Amino acid sequence: MKKYIEFKKQRELGDILTDTFGFIRNEFKPFLRTILQLSGPYLLLFLVALVFYIYTVGREFSMDLNNLFPFDNILSFSLAYIFYIIGAVLAYTFATSTALHYIKSYVKNSGQVHFDEVKNDVNRTFWPFLGLSLLKGLTLVFSILICCLPVFYTMVPMTIVLSIFVFKELKAMDAFSESFSLIKEEFWITLATVIVFAIIVGVIGSIFSIPTAIYTWMKMGVFSGEIDPANMKSLIDPIYVILNILSSFFQYALNLIMVIGAAFIYFNLNERKNFTGTFERIQSIGKTDD
Repeated sequence: MKKYIEFKKQRELGDILTDTFGFIRNEFKPFLRTILQLSGPYLLLFLVALVFYIYTVGREFSMDLNNLFPFDNILSFSLAYIFYIIGAVLAYTFATSTALHYIKSYVKNSGQVHFDEVKNDVNRTFWPFLGLSLLKGLTLVFSILICCLPVFYTMVPMTIVLSIFVFKELKAMDAFSESFSLIKEEFWITLATVIVFAIIVGVIGSIFSIPTAIYTWMKMGVFSGEIDPANMKSLIDPIYVILNILSSFFQYALNLIMVIGAAFIYFNLNERKNFTGTFERIQSIGKTDD
């Protein structure tokens, strides 16, 4: 029997990290199977768009600083970029939504996940979830543009905003407002937790990017000292494309660690403020005594 991990309780930073990876270890097979079943087609679309984008940019790119992208080929480059963005947005949106609704079903059914329930919830909430995801991204981009410091403030509520939308079943804008309210009393420790998660995921992600970087340097002649800027298009070959696909897939998978971690962060904050899980456990004890 797999150990049931209680989400609705207070945790310290170390406990959040431990239980995040504990949940992944316990639920790895059914969790990954659900992710691939519901978001797999969009992941495939994303990877196809990535290949199309790589080949288009490689074919059109020039080292001539006065004409990096020839005017005649701007349309093909723009189409490739738009196709890539749409594929990425759909793939990450469905994966994130599936992961959070999987956890919601896990919590609701005391460790038993109902696939049809997850599927229906993901499809039912797709548009508001997508809109909130875009609002989250725009908020972070705007914070970076006006100054670097505000992003450290907005990144904390934006980490949990999608969890609030799923677990509290609020409207998108209500979830957005609630995210700022929920982090008020626990801002600094939550920021530290988010940064630790970002560092862990970033380090693991950089490891998966090393083969692509080494192969790129080899093709450019960095190790031999024979760099030929005029021959940059020769970088694009099947091996380079495969390495980029694998790197993107691992980054896609690593994003799920952040999603699960964000769910634990949300439940920790909600428990500290509202004691939801505590009241539910007290009520369950009373029912048992009866």
